[in-house]
Amino acid sequence: MYPTMNLSDQVQTTITRYSMLKSGDAVLIGLSGGPDSVCLCRILKGLSDAMDLTLSAVYIDHGLRPDENDTERQFCEHFCADLGIKFLYRKIDLSTPDVGGSSNLQESARELRYQIYEEIAGETGADEIALGHNADDQAETVLMRLIRGSGMKGLTGIPPVRGRIIRPLAELEKADILEYLSSEGQKYMTDSSNLKEKYDRNWIRSGVLTEMKKRNPSTVKDICRTAGILRDEDAYLEIKVTKTLMRMISRKTENSIDLFLRPLETTEKPILRRLLRRAIDATDGLRGISFEHVEGIISLIKSGNAGDRMHLPRGIRVVREYAVLKLAKETLTEIVECMLNVPGEITIEGTDIKISAEIMEYGSESVNNRDTVMLDAGTMSFPLTIRARQDGDFFHPLGFGRKKKLQDYFVDEKVPRDERDKVPVVVSGQDVVWIAGYRADERFKITDKTRRFLKLRLSKVRTS
Repeated sequence: MYPTMNLSDQVQTTITRYSMLKSGDAVLIGLSGGPDSVCLCRILKGLSDAMDLTLSAVYIDHGLRPDENDTERQFCEHFCADLGIKFLYRKIDLSTPDVGGSSNLQESARELRYQIYEEIAGETGADEIALGHNADDQAETVLMRLIRGSGMKGLTGIPPVRGRIIRPLAELEKADILEYLSSEGQKYMTDSSNLKEKYDRNWIRSGVLTEMKKRNPSTVKDICRTAGILRDEDAYLEIKVTKTLMRMISRKTENSIDLFLRPLETTEKPILRRLLRRAIDATDGLRGISFEHVEGIISLIKSGNAGDRMHLPRGIRVVREYAVLKLAKETLTEIVECMLNVPGEITIEGTDIKISAEIMEYGSESVNNRDTVMLDAGTMSFPLTIRARQDGDFFHPLGFGRKKKLQDYFVDEKVPRDERDKVPVVVSGQDVVWIAGYRADERFKITDKTRRFLKLRLSKVRTS
């Protein structure tokens, strides 16, 4: 890409451009024996004295080509010995269920390979993991993702730096690498799997990209430049999304996230799509929602009505409520009736809800809020019952005084229909004492005649 510079200088420029290395770093090199990783080893070795680098290289045996793996390993071991680079060897077991069950064996091998790189880097104290991806690899990746329908993020291709993964050859074309090795008289190994067109990447490499180069010799350079532009724009949009999302979150748990609806309705679709994806990825229980699902959520935001909902795979539910958009993985079922001893506490079966009861000799009405209430213990009988709402339930909302049907209260409080059976109702005899998480009953409030105070508290606990 920089014809006026020699190959080593080009790599040094890339290293500087992306701040890949600093003096005194320990670098673990992914060595396959192929031309790219062999070139990478030679160039980093040439820079090691000036930059005071400590180099080691690891050959990972995938076990996919048993007739070639031993030869490759021996080549890499001798190659490292000649260069004075510490050699390491690891083998991947692709027969494990987590790997063997993948529909793409090469992708499974890649994921496990990166995991091993990180493990070895941790064990050896390596600061960076250097891999031999070049500009042609970048162009192939962009084309492959374009064919599969990727958005902007996918079309940014392979990042030159990601965590401690660095790619010093990112701006070198394959032809330049082969020419360099030839001029140095350096041998390398050829992976036979790279010749099989059943793999998408190989088909693009040997067919699509080859034909594109015939029409435009600078195809690789042009695609890489486009990927670089998209990477810069993607980074800018991600910063904007981060700032926007911080203002959007109303509530977040491990399995759910509530986003303020009004600003979502006016957010531009490109930002909204990213914002939803970021919110989903940041919530453990929601990961795995597809692009089509995100588009459906956007339609719900833009044209849905309060109470509209979507049911997605894996028990994920999206509800357009009155003021928020709620994305949640179903973890709670209808409240199972149970008894609450006083004093005492109980975790409601099948939920993450715990309610505790404490008798106190003093109290204050000021502690009354959604999750904690202080009531007159002398006005009720124990133990208390915790259950779901029932037809005909009514209470006297604290501060409101007059009798009100539970159904009407839930409507006024804008509680979604499918959430109402999951709200614990605390009962003394036949009388509702507290709609847990919402409001207590006026009939049980503290007065100047109160001598024993009952403190009820709702909290969440982790469930397995």
